[in-house]
Amino acid sequence: MRAALYCSKICSYAQGFAMIAAANKQFGYGMKLDEISRIWKAGCIIRAIFLDEIKKAFREHPTLTNLLMTDRFKQAIAQRQDAWRRIITVGAQNGIATPAFSASLAYYDGYRRERTPANLIQAQRDFFGAHTYERTDKPGIFHTEYNAGE
Repeated sequence: MRAALYCSKICSYAQGFAMIAAANKQFGYGMKLDEISRIWKAGCIIRAIFLDEIKKAFREHPTLTNLLMTDRFKQAIAQRQDAWRRIITVGAQNGIATPAFSASLAYYDGYRRERTPANLIQAQRDFFGAHTYERTDKPGIFHTEYNAGE
């Protein structure tokens, strides 16, 4: 459980800081992500030692776009992800919702993939409304006539 919580925590912070970094870049806010973690630790309820690790990561890598790209956090998850997946599996098998664990694992799995299941959304849109889709094996826009009985 502890390992699953740690992995989920890493991903939650990674996603949050990635969103802040994207807004910072798009709108030119001039925020320093290492300073944000320092401020959070010093000024509110999130006084976690973990924020020191985040601050260190952004200080060592000023152009870092996601905490999951650092060796420290990659290794931390690699060492614990089996336990994380087990907790979610046991929860699902017993009808116990694990929304934070599940959502953070989905973020992690999606982030580290070159291609994601977004293709499935294109297929669903094409099936329900002939919205077409693109393929990865050849250029162009395609539509498939689906047999509703299949």
